[in-house]
Amino acid sequence: MDYTLQQLADLLGARLAGDPSFRVDGVAELESAGPRDLTFAADRRLLERVRAGTAGAVVVGQDFPGLEGVNLLHVDHPRRAFVQAVEQMVQPPREQGISPAAVIDPEAVLADGVAVGPCAVIGAGARIGAGTRIGAGAYVGPGVTVGEAGVIGPNVSLLHGVVLGDRVTVHAGSVIGGDGFGYLWWEDHHHKVPQVGTVEIGDDVEIGCNCCIDRATLGATRIGRGSKLDNLVHIAHNNRIGEDVVIAGQSGTAGSVTLGDRAVLAGQVGVVDHVTVGRGVVVGGDSVVTKDVPDGERVMGYPARPMRRAKRELAVVSRLPELLQQVREQGRALEALARRLQELEGDG
Repeated sequence: MDYTLQQLADLLGARLAGDPSFRVDGVAELESAGPRDLTFAADRRLLERVRAGTAGAVVVGQDFPGLEGVNLLHVDHPRRAFVQAVEQMVQPPREQGISPAAVIDPEAVLADGVAVGPCAVIGAGARIGAGTRIGAGAYVGPGVTVGEAGVIGPNVSLLHGVVLGDRVTVHAGSVIGGDGFGYLWWEDHHHKVPQVGTVEIGDDVEIGCNCCIDRATLGATRIGRGSKLDNLVHIAHNNRIGEDVVIAGQSGTAGSVTLGDRAVLAGQVGVVDHVTVGRGVVVGGDSVVTKDVPDGERVMGYPARPMRRAKRELAVVSRLPELLQQVREQGRALEALARRLQELEGDG
């Protein structure tokens, strides 16, 4: 869908420097944007790239200088404004209506405006809120509740009894409600502990592709409102994930972990079982959290420890070959001194 620059200026609350009737119909990164594309420049350091580019229009900050022949939309926050424009201009493909190839149990309840793709399965007693879209091949098990305006991607599995709030997005291939990993060593074999709890996911949560969120042994595994999970994230049984938590790809939490509101786990972070990570904590990439972390702390490493300390230790480690060589040289010097002292004592 195309827009005039005046329409975009009105939408974004922007100050337009350029042709208000000029039309754009696409979005692109700065380097590849063509003459009908909208792009953005985060700050003045990109001035020469904007000048050399061929973009139809560029969203820039208020202090960005004017450029002859370049349409500029001046805003307070270029990145935010560009996101607004993308949301308006680019509409992803959506399921429409209920496919005749879907399998829907007669006891399932679908509210107005629900769309269901081909080969999706919706079990008995499932309840799907108004405007929610169920992708092709998705499985919504018996007794599952999905709120309004949700997006359940292709081949997602929502297993029996799990509960999703409003405006929850689950991307392709994720599984919510699989059994937690619980076994007892009993009579010379691993005896499975029944996983009879559920999963509860709050409003406005987004879950990436191929994530696994295990049901609780008892009670519920919970993910709070507004939290965001990247692809390939594992949440084990009985976790308590707070509100607005961010977890980057290939991270995993063991059983009964608590993450406080607005905690951030960078990529490939592991958290051992029964650990509490406090509110607002930031855990650096490739770290392993082995003990509780207080509110507001920034940690990294294996085991995770305060970032300043970890960086000092890494700086020392990087110098170990040099320090070892110095120790060896000092050792040789001491040996030579000892031999000289022995010689002097013999002469006396």
